Amino acid sequence: MTVLMRPKALSDHKVRTYQMLIDGKWLDSQDGRTLERVAPGHGVVVSRYQAASGVDAERAIAAARRAFDAGPWPRMTASERSLILLKAADMIAARADELAFLDAIESGKPISQAKGELGGAADIWRYAAALARDLHGESYNTLGDGTLGVVLREAIGVVSIITPWNFPFLIVSQKLPFALAAGCTTVVKPSELTSASTLVLGEILEAAGVPAGVVNILTGTGPEVGAPMTTHGDVDMISFTGSTGVGRLTMANAARTLKKVSLELGGKNPQIVFPDANLEEFIDAAVFGAYFNAGECCNAGSRLILHRDIAEEVTARIAALSAKVKVGDPLDPETQVGAIITPQHLEKIASYVSAASKDGAAVAHGGEALDLGMGQFMAPTILSQVRPDMAVACEEVFGPVLSVLTFETTDEAIRIANSIDYGLSAGVWSRDFDTCLTIGRRVRAGTVWMNTFMDGASELPFGGYRQSGLGRELGRHAVEDYTETKTLNMHIGARTGWWMPR
Repeated sequence: MTVLMRPKALSDHKVRTYQMLIDGKWLDSQDGRTLERVAPGHGVVVSRYQAASGVDAERAIAAARRAFDAGPWPRMTASERSLILLKAADMIAARADELAFLDAIESGKPISQAKGELGGAADIWRYAAALARDLHGESYNTLGDGTLGVVLREAIGVVSIITPWNFPFLIVSQKLPFALAAGCTTVVKPSELTSASTLVLGEILEAAGVPAGVVNILTGTGPEVGAPMTTHGDVDMISFTGSTGVGRLTMANAARTLKKVSLELGGKNPQIVFPDANLEEFIDAAVFGAYFNAGECCNAGSRLILHRDIAEEVTARIAALSAKVKVGDPLDPETQVGAIITPQHLEKIASYVSAASKDGAAVAHGGEALDLGMGQFMAPTILSQVRPDMAVACEEVFGPVLSVLTFETTDEAIRIANSIDYGLSAGVWSRDFDTCLTIGRRVRAGTVWMNTFMDGASELPFGGYRQSGLGRELGRHAVEDYTETKTLNMHIGARTGWWMPR
């Protein structure tokens, strides 16, 4: 039986009405419309935002364009930008509890998890600050006595940054500091479900010394705000994290003006487990990988591919540990799985479980929505006897649902792992290094964990193959993604040519 942490009423929470940041000013939407956010774990309004329109998007893009073309930010030295980013990182750390609280009440994630994400976000800002000073070009003095080649790295320009609801502060921190480090200006649109922490970030960046117009923050829906941010001719690049379906639309919009596009999209990530694995460690990682952030995570380990010799035992042990997972109040420090983002999304998750059951899968644990008196919650769920062709095995459920598949040979395991459209991450569990390396080389995914799962660091690139996206975030080349390469070909001495005497 799942351990339930029943939510307590948010009786002392004061609803805050937020404004948008455009050209260094905090403004209401042009037409005065607003949006309300109901906390998924508590069922009450916790935030009120401006509902931006296309007119607001035009204003923000124009501000970013002016700030890039004529403002100081792209013309600062790298060390000057780096110092401002470091100051922002310190201020993020100082306000981490406040930011974590906002993410917890708006997204439904556990407060202890949100605090961990804020620590990771501050580290990313510091890492980006270091990369700002390491961004450089190349020179070539080997092209002959009369030629010197210099390759420059220049900021690409105005960047539209669109972020999702599942990791509100962490994901904007995987994009924005690197764009700023390169010298770009930006228009940022957080999800209309979880905008508060990004708006507070705007306050932090102002206080840290980021000039007006460099970071503009819009709140509103994708059709009204996201669309102009992806089609406007004054936008040079789009960095988007979200669903694969919206990613396709974003790419199509960008194609109208051939913008550079970075896409971090969906995943259906396998963990392949061999009989010689350390099962104690794997079972803990399997439960963590499946239920972390209530499974609302593109990196979730939602597919277990177990060797048939151990499948029955491992499934039973995972079910036993799943029964100990604490589900409920996002603000309780003991909670491990919080609320589902919206009632509609909870219905979608439940429909996947129902369809799989009708198609022959067995519910080994959970399988139902939980009534905790307020908010919306889903029990940690394990489906066994899942076939690779079932929707629950190849589509992104984005909830705390674990599908168990089986294999007999390494080739079969790799074939199952690669049989879907996604390729974000994967895991392999074996004491045999040859086995781990074989899986690591042959599974088509941007990250392959070996005898661990969902570890990460600012230094390690993140991104996927195929329909999991385009490009990489984090890592030492992250700032370069927000640049253009320019060649300066310099001729020394007299030039000879068609009409010049030889």
